[in-house]
Amino acid sequence: MIQVLEVVAAVDCGTNSTRLLIGDGEQTLDRRMRITRMGEGVDSTGRLDPEAVERVLVVLREYREVLDHHGVARCRVTATSAARDAANREEFFDAAEATLGHRPELLSGPEEGRLSFAGATAELDPADGPFLVVDIGGGSTEFVVGTIEAEAARSCDIGCVRLSEQWIHHDPPLPEELVACLSITESHLDDVVREVSGVSEARTLVGLAGTVSCAAAVELGLATYDRDRIHHFRLSKEAVEDVFRTLATEDRAERLANPGMEEERADVIVGGMAILVKVMRQLGFDECLVSESDILDGLVASQQS
Repeated sequence: MIQVLEVVAAVDCGTNSTRLLIGDGEQTLDRRMRITRMGEGVDSTGRLDPEAVERVLVVLREYREVLDHHGVARCRVTATSAARDAANREEFFDAAEATLGHRPELLSGPEEGRLSFAGATAELDPADGPFLVVDIGGGSTEFVVGTIEAEAARSCDIGCVRLSEQWIHHDPPLPEELVACLSITESHLDDVVREVSGVSEARTLVGLAGTVSCAAAVELGLATYDRDRIHHFRLSKEAVEDVFRTLATEDRAERLANPGMEEERADVIVGGMAILVKVMRQLGFDECLVSESDILDGLVASQQS
């Protein structure tokens, strides 16, 4: 008897981007990312902006067609930091469900981290563990430690959008604005070290999400996105410091001249890089393993087990 593989999907409605992954347990059928900036202004207003919501809904309409095309049997839709902070998230969930046909589930920070860990480490050799998986999002950053599975996790309210909106008000950023981003990150890392068991014993740093991927693309000088070259690329601490120094001293137009820089990410990349560079400095890592497998892969796997 020929076994028919079930096609499942995951959609992540994040603070900075809205992403889709469709798989059948053996192969990836479709993977998409659109920068929608759903969390724009949430930090100051406590609500999702109608224009930001509409940007996400436009993408969800596109994704609905993709789901139908692939005959998706099951789909998990998640919302993270921006939705956690928004008083009107249920209104967004209603609109998203009407558009996509599946209702978003609100993930806590630790839940988000554990799913990201599952996706990021599925292809890694446990002998290289314990792993510290760091998922730098738009509104939050998750820190997860484990080898075979997540053993401890913490979510911190720092991200590329949140830091940029709170502390970076000039282009290029002023030195004191960069210091503020680094100092805020340092205080959160103190909490991580104190509260997440095993951080100090982690052997391999695994970096996820757009900031880390963009840093790798800039370091590689990629004119166009190439997942195969970015996935499992090893970013040295020296390279991270160099990318941070370069991007932090350029204005937006100059940053866009760097091969690998996405236009929609140019105004928040410095905030994200401040987190990455501080993680490597403070926790003593000489390199970061870049992973393009993340929470989406964890969500798809959760529906196939």
